[in-house]
Amino acid sequence: MSQNDSPDNDRLARLIKTAEYQGANVGTLEAIIARAAEEGATRALARCGLHDDQAGADIRELRGLLDAWRDTKRTARRTLIHWVFYFLLVAILAGVAVRFKLLN
Repeated sequence: MSQNDSPDNDRLARLIKTAEYQGANVGTLEAIIARAAEEGATRALARCGLHDDQAGADIRELRGLLDAWRDTKRTARRTLIHWVFYFLLVAILAGVAVRFKLLN
């Protein structure tokens, strides 16, 4: 059975035929849209490997890892800025010490 021959697709096809027969009844169209959205979301999650019961835990773990990565980047950036600032401060102090002959 191919993906296009699934029972869900058969139901969706029946809903579309019903909508055509009824002159595009709003309730029928809403049912078609809801069903299509549900099937699309299910397929998208399956393609991402998030179709099982552990999907919620996987997403929470991924969000935690992403938050940790962002914190690490922020900390690394701050650390680099501090190092550059202290290097420049030491260079200025060394220049002042040499200028005023404080260092022999």
